Amino acid sequence: MNFAGSLGPRPRNLEVQDLASFDRLVAGGAVNLHGWHAQSLDLRGRAADLKRVDVEGAMFLGCLFDDGMEANLRSRGALIFPRLEGVPFDPYRATLYSPAELYDGLASSPYEELPDARIYHWSIQAGQRHRVDATLASALHDHAIGDALDELTRSAPWNRRSIVGVMGGHAAPRGSSGFAQAARLGRLLARDGHVVATGGGPGAMEAANLGAYLSGASDDDLQRELTALAAVPGFRPSVSAWARAAAAVVDRHPGGTPSLGIPTWFYGHEPPNYFATHIAKYFANAIREAILLQLCHGGIVFLPGAAGTVQEIFQDACENYYGAREKVAPMVLVGRRHWEQEYPAWPMLASLAAGRTMADYIFLVDTVDEAVEVLRRR
Repeated sequence: MNFAGSLGPRPRNLEVQDLASFDRLVAGGAVNLHGWHAQSLDLRGRAADLKRVDVEGAMFLGCLFDDGMEANLRSRGALIFPRLEGVPFDPYRATLYSPAELYDGLASSPYEELPDARIYHWSIQAGQRHRVDATLASALHDHAIGDALDELTRSAPWNRRSIVGVMGGHAAPRGSSGFAQAARLGRLLARDGHVVATGGGPGAMEAANLGAYLSGASDDDLQRELTALAAVPGFRPSVSAWARAAAAVVDRHPGGTPSLGIPTWFYGHEPPNYFATHIAKYFANAIREAILLQLCHGGIVFLPGAAGTVQEIFQDACENYYGAREKVAPMVLVGRRHWEQEYPAWPMLASLAAGRTMADYIFLVDTVDEAVEVLRRR
């Protein structure tokens, strides 16, 4: 599975993502950098090392060099992707985001001045989506995020745990029963050994990531934090207050259980939640949605939601409808009244599944406990 979006086999390149790795490889006797991809490294002061190695076929993405070194490398066959000016993010980044990075400065500055907001504002500037440099920067960024996500999910201990998605409405406020149930779902899934993955936003998504993050805490601790969060029910009117309440929970419980959030700046008016420890944030919403569904090989639990959740149900259903038998993953819809009467997705889903492999993988239940039990039996 290649979340970077390649259409074919990936060559055996060497991703050099930090300066310590570069120094270690060079000190270890590397003489030929063919196939090396150096990402966002400050290579100033390493001109002597770069001059003594063969750099033909090497790629340097957004790196810094001593004066004259770029021309030297190009003349010897290296490919240089320059740093892009005026872009409030690193399009060549080597890792996923953390909440602390996207909300850097939260303690003393309003959300509107923080990295997440600045990137969103950059993305919606008039004419931005039609500019070649902006399109290139955002595409390179999304490729880098996909590559980092691929690398994470292939590494231990992530590659030993099934990933279960939790989809649901963004509108469930903190303090509501829906929020509490989503938190319970995330908690139970994490305790069963699954990685919880969500769309990374507010509402049910935040709650599921919260439940996963605090899965190692006591029931009393979880209830106390749910009560504390209820003092700031939503991100309106103040994203700053909403995020600070969540950051305070993380500060009180450092080192919680890892989980994934996969949000998008396409819906930048909805901030990312603070409880997903690893955040794969994309500019392209279509790529983000496809990746989120593809990633959840352990199944997806659909909590009550509206248009967005309905879309996700049938996008996932399409994957299962046409997919190979071995790739069909469970779909569990929670809330009989909601999915049979208010938004009757279940009758259509059942009709699609009739007579196909996926018929044995779709479930309609009333509670999150029942949803977890369904996945335990699979």
